[in-house]
Amino acid sequence: MIKLLKWLSVLATIGMVFVLIGGALVTKTESGAGCGSSWPLCEGQFLPDEITPELVIELSHRLVTGGVGFVVLALSVLAWRKIGHIREVKFLSFMSIFFLVAQALIGAAAVKWGQSDFVLAAHFGISLISFASVFLLTLLVFEIDKKFDASSLLIKKKHRIEIYALTIYTLIVVYTGALVRHVEASLVCGDWPFCTNGAPLQLSSFRFDQWVHMGHRLAAGLLFIWTIVLFIKMVKNYRHNKIMVWGWTVTAGLITLQVFFGAMIIFTLLNLGIALMHAFIISCYFAMLSYFILLSNRSAKYEKINSIRKTRHSPRP
Repeated sequence: MIKLLKWLSVLATIGMVFVLIGGALVTKTESGAGCGSSWPLCEGQFLPDEITPELVIELSHRLVTGGVGFVVLALSVLAWRKIGHIREVKFLSFMSIFFLVAQALIGAAAVKWGQSDFVLAAHFGISLISFASVFLLTLLVFEIDKKFDASSLLIKKKHRIEIYALTIYTLIVVYTGALVRHVEASLVCGDWPFCTNGAPLQLSSFRFDQWVHMGHRLAAGLLFIWTIVLFIKMVKNYRHNKIMVWGWTVTAGLITLQVFFGAMIIFTLLNLGIALMHAFIISCYFAMLSYFILLSNRSAKYEKINSIRKTRHSPRP
């Protein structure tokens, strides 16, 4: 049964990657209306008479999301039953299903009744949380913490708080990036890093879409700086712990790649492959932050246990 659970977890994680990339593909190719205003069928039919590229992309995304949904559901139920004694499993099982259903319902509502760009921009972030939940569930299924002796890792409270804050801020940056796509502002600034490198401070002439675009660039730039600074702190404070050193090295590498692909979107005039890599890299980056949240929560638990033990064994006056 554990072997089946491992296969399900790997399949669900890979499937969630396809869900994320598929959603990004739908947005970037403007295929959201590929099936008309019909959901879950396309144009009210199981197999529409007229096949268009937009219809193929939208219908494929729906089929993949539906199929992955059943896999995630099976994983969540089986994990709950078999390894539910592990502290985070039940919570992650619920999160995996809840946010996958939530992103599907938002997509359905957008098709049936339409939604504002500000609501649709939350779609990718919700999918990201579901992906991260499945990813963490997979790590727990494979007992990766035992292999790396995560119980010996004690993360300082100030660093735990910064990890939580960085993760929340990442979701805000992801939202602004999704908003750029939904208001069709991806190429409204032809230069990089400024909207117009020849006149970087001419903010008074900005249109709304340019403010959205440059707001995302600023937010992403701060995310990059914050991640690099935190990476340096973590390596300095936990240099003898392989989880922290290698984990934060990977995380710093991912955010660097994210900035690179973000710039390449401008230089390649929104090349589809580059844009999809941009979405994939931020998904991996967020998954890494989610793992550090898991480690932080466990560290807080161990710190509390050690504090209680010290209190019990300390000599009384």
